[in-house]
Amino acid sequence: MKEEQYKFLSEFFTASKSRFNTIKALHDILPAIMMLLYPMQLIYLLITEGLKSEVFLKATLVPLFVLVLVTVIRYIINAKRPYEVYNFSPAIKKDTKGKSFPSRHTASAFIIALAFLYIDTSVGIVMLVLATAIGITRVLSGAHFIRDVIGGALISTLIGSICFFIL
Repeated sequence: MKEEQYKFLSEFFTASKSRFNTIKALHDILPAIMMLLYPMQLIYLLITEGLKSEVFLKATLVPLFVLVLVTVIRYIINAKRPYEVYNFSPAIKKDTKGKSFPSRHTASAFIIALAFLYIDTSVGIVMLVLATAIGITRVLSGAHFIRDVIGGALISTLIGSICFFIL
């Protein structure tokens, strides 16, 4: 997206209380749902599969690896965020400088969704839809460029596909 589009979106969401409340709720609640369901999945796996089971270990260690990897990449690249590049106030206030690429929220959401997909296809598909919505809200809120979200999703999809479905 270009500067005008980010500014338009910011003004669009901040000009109406209902639109602002909607994007704010989606921005905050969708990741919270994901972060609530993931530990529940781990507890379920711990009870049903055991601490040393391959399923439990993969569902725990692969997302942890992706989180660390994405954090390191963000630190090294230190890409500016849309509101820094285009000098506008994002719809959802954010003070973070740099560390935009890749989107850690999106990467985390996608790797968790793939962990669910590894366990249960139907639930995994629902979680992938939720992960996609999280990525979209990161762009609409002005926190990330589309490339940041796609980068996070691709990193998680690549690593998750290899670790969950090939190895």
